[in-house]
Amino acid sequence: MTTTRPVAPPASEARARVQAVRQGYARRGGRATVRGRAYPAYLVALFTVFYLVPVVHARSTSPAPLSVSSVNLSAGAAPLVCGLAVAVCWGGQLVGRFWGPLVVQPFLLHVLMSTDLSPAHYLGTIARRRLAYAGTVTLLAVCSAAYLATDLFDRPGTALPGLAVTAGTSAVAAVAWLWGQVRAVRDNLLLAGAVGASALVVAAVGGTAPDGRYGHWLAALVPALLAAAVGPPAFRALPSIDLARLARESARASQARAYAWTGTLHHALDLYRPEPRGFTSALIRTDGSLRGYLAQGAVRALRTPGRAAAAAVLLPVGGASLTHGVAGSGGGPEWWWWAAGSVGVYLGSGWVGETWRGLRDELTMAPLFGERWGGLPARALAWPVVAVTAGTFLGGALVALFRWPLPAGRAGNTVLLVAGSVVLVLGARFLREMKLHLPLELLLPVITPFGDLSGLRVVAWQFDGFVVVLTGVALMNAVPSATGAAVLALCLAAGCVGAGLRRTGWAHRGLFSRLRRG
Repeated sequence: MTTTRPVAPPASEARARVQAVRQGYARRGGRATVRGRAYPAYLVALFTVFYLVPVVHARSTSPAPLSVSSVNLSAGAAPLVCGLAVAVCWGGQLVGRFWGPLVVQPFLLHVLMSTDLSPAHYLGTIARRRLAYAGTVTLLAVCSAAYLATDLFDRPGTALPGLAVTAGTSAVAAVAWLWGQVRAVRDNLLLAGAVGASALVVAAVGGTAPDGRYGHWLAALVPALLAAAVGPPAFRALPSIDLARLARESARASQARAYAWTGTLHHALDLYRPEPRGFTSALIRTDGSLRGYLAQGAVRALRTPGRAAAAAVLLPVGGASLTHGVAGSGGGPEWWWWAAGSVGVYLGSGWVGETWRGLRDELTMAPLFGERWGGLPARALAWPVVAVTAGTFLGGALVALFRWPLPAGRAGNTVLLVAGSVVLVLGARFLREMKLHLPLELLLPVITPFGDLSGLRVVAWQFDGFVVVLTGVALMNAVPSATGAAVLALCLAAGCVGAGLRRTGWAHRGLFSRLRRG
């Protein structure tokens, strides 16, 4: 008995059918009205008149903040652009693994998957259009940033090479975004390794060329060749894409979009946390009892190896930057290094384990987990506190080895400020992880002479951890005494812990009586 495979429709017929489905889905809510089209045009006009035009006029009548006139672009362009292309390629791949260009509305994807069309017919058009949008937006954003921040486009000798490099980098970002979604993990690792090795070779050749005469064409040619080499294989992989995985990604993206539009961005980010896997039996001893608090936290961290690896990198690097900024130079602490290191430690403190989310669930769902206090904070916070402190001071110790001995009195102040910063970061992380739904009172208008500023409160609530860290570091930097700065950090962390507990509702259920009962 022979079976006949369905004959694929012609390309023109397939294109027309896909277009009909897309138009029908786009018009499901009725045709767009004139008022609906005029409002976005009104917002664009306001942004252009009141923000874009003044900024461009101020830039055209004043010198650029960063000058590249003294840099030999011919000699240094190849290594710099190679490094930029590698960073853009790796970033595009990483973003594509979570939210790629083929993510569409779940219902529309279900309709298209139910037809006899090949995935290349209905995903190819989406991929080409979104890659064109992504490349154009990246090109405009990078050119705008270069024009506003540097004098790259002020000289004819650097304007054309700069534009060519920007166009090539934008193309690399677009095709790497598609490659990260449609190719397997092994292919992504191979591409990342090949791009890194090629960049090292090209950077070495371009940097050692006499008078840098190969710098210009290498800087413009390398990103274009990389985009041309990666793009066709990515599009050829469309027919064999895993549609079930794409459906799961689309459903998760739709849910995350709904969370983001309703003001709960942290819930949207939680959807993209990797699910813990493996090492389940390692949480229990041979006699059936649970392991100690630190051992439980370490095992739970190993169950999400990607997040644990990111934390293992961020914590020492953040600690090194924090220590370098706190130790400062002859003029005192350097605020920017201090703030950057604190933000790095803050990010690493959230990725070091999954116990933060477990603590929030136990505090907010008392009827399910039981209204007990006892050793709950110790069990949940023992591992994050120890891991963050150890990782931060490890990076700080490496910096101290290269800068030792510090001036008289500077070593003790440095330890105090680093410890205070770690306490502040842990308090800010606790505040962030205890966050629930957006409070409705934040949506009330705040009328000022500058307009309605209620949006600022919503933004501050969404990114309250970063706000606390940056504000706390600025206040600590303003305090002349290291002891006073450490005490200030301790007070801010205590305030964050109190605010986090109020978010979970424990302050309204008799927290102190539970503490007395133990």
